[in-house]
Amino acid sequence: MAALSGPSLPAKSGEAKSAVVFLHGYGADGPDLLGLGDVLADHMPDTAFYAPNAPERSVMNPMGYQWFPIPRMDGSTEAQREAAMQVSIGLVNDYLDGILAETGLSADRLALVGFSQGTMMSLHVAPRRPEQLACVVGFSGMLLAPERLKDEIVTKPPVLLVHGDADPMVPFENMELAARGLSEAGIEVRILPCAGVPHSISPEGLGAALQMLKAHLD
Repeated sequence: MAALSGPSLPAKSGEAKSAVVFLHGYGADGPDLLGLGDVLADHMPDTAFYAPNAPERSVMNPMGYQWFPIPRMDGSTEAQREAAMQVSIGLVNDYLDGILAETGLSADRLALVGFSQGTMMSLHVAPRRPEQLACVVGFSGMLLAPERLKDEIVTKPPVLLVHGDADPMVPFENMELAARGLSEAGIEVRILPCAGVPHSISPEGLGAALQMLKAHLD
């Protein structure tokens, strides 16, 4: 399997002292989230932003990508979903390791920001990495296999979960379920419910993400 690739934004100051990696949602791509970097860069000039594409073309949207198939949507099997996710986990870890090696940054200077399926990946990958990341921001996602986390957790990066209560794609209650699972594993979690927000990132949510990132990267 080829390594992940996708667009990036250099630090606005010219010197990257931290990095943020965006993991996009099902059927989207890296550029879909990298636009957030343009907004955040004005407030985080010493941060470089990266937005890799997931490794597989999306079954439901061939113009986009997926980290793993979704059986209820695309007719895949649970075995196919699990196999694809394991491949993506390895590729995301390789991608993060590559950024750290290339920039010379330590793990605590790198944050993950996920949306939807990208949040699922972020919440799975981050606490299983050997060196603790700065933090994780997860929009409109969920914690997969929460029952496994206590046994598999290695590090405990703080997490911010943001979710709209009008989300028709990933039910709103998944925010509380994820927060509970992460907290039970000893991870510090903050939640931000967004009233009337569908499956998207609101200005309120982006503002909270900025505060979280600045608190742990500045």
